[in-house]
Amino acid sequence: MTTNDSNIRQSTPRLPRILVLVGPTGVGKTRVSLEIARRLPVEIISADSRQIYRYMDIGTDKPPVEVRRKIPHHFIDILNPDQEYSAGQFARDARKVVLQILSRNRVPLVVGGSGLYIRALLEGFLGKDYRDDQLRQQLLQRVQEEGEEALYRELQRRDPETAAGIHPHNVKRVLRALEITYLAGRPASEVRRTQKDPAPFVGVKFGLTMERQALYEQINARVEWMFDQGLVEEVRRLLAMGYSPKLNALNTVGYKEVIDFLEEKIDLYTCVERVKQNTRRYAKRQYTWFRAEPDIRWFTLEHPADVSSVARKIVDLYLQEVDAEFRERMVKTEEHL
Repeated sequence: MTTNDSNIRQSTPRLPRILVLVGPTGVGKTRVSLEIARRLPVEIISADSRQIYRYMDIGTDKPPVEVRRKIPHHFIDILNPDQEYSAGQFARDARKVVLQILSRNRVPLVVGGSGLYIRALLEGFLGKDYRDDQLRQQLLQRVQEEGEEALYRELQRRDPETAAGIHPHNVKRVLRALEITYLAGRPASEVRRTQKDPAPFVGVKFGLTMERQALYEQINARVEWMFDQGLVEEVRRLLAMGYSPKLNALNTVGYKEVIDFLEEKIDLYTCVERVKQNTRRYAKRQYTWFRAEPDIRWFTLEHPADVSSVARKIVDLYLQEVDAEFRERMVKTEEHL
């Protein structure tokens, strides 16, 4: 087990501290977060752009219901799959929840792999609302004529940083990033860096990683587990409920491939292998995003036993940054749980 403490920000002690745990899909964020919950009075804020949706349980690998009953979780099952939600809205909503958790003398623990959600929460989104309905219609027309891959490749050329954090099939986010880029005359990532609205708290950020081949093997095993648990039936049920396969929520890894299988475009073996491949690619993009983020202290998981040890070290490092008064209130809160 290793850790890298380089580039740690010395942030102002006047602001309260929250815990942030990031990393690629399949690395073990949930397991580590539950170990942290054994040591601190936490409430978990899910920073996952798909776990917000109801009925999408297996494909998004939500924490089990029994776990959520024991440890408060926020931003899971808050919307139906056809409802719109954005990183900016998440930032506004999650900031309110963070302050409520702090007022209860508990620790907000943000856990997730959606880098844009986490960045928006901590740093703010856009001070100016870059929107143009005519431009948006033009971009939508281009999707119809050129295909979504062409628009994603353009985003990669114009703003590789933003593209690294977006799935190529997430048309909504690709178009939004291009819209901002066109209207601002510079990459959306640059706009977001220069027009910040920082949160009234500081994120003490930790990242989880593991050797690449080990992560890929873990991802492959998890994908097979999802199919064993009934992923195909989950997608079939969503479609039977009337949800369109063209929804952004369903045009994501795990769901898109199963829809292709149900529409008899591919066989089941190909479906499973594509989910594995696309999940591995998604994990690689997450690495690219988070490695570019400042102030993350990285821990490498080399063995299952590392989960407990890493959680303990994270708690110790977090407590070093919390002021004594809040630490004392936390202890009293724990004693009454």
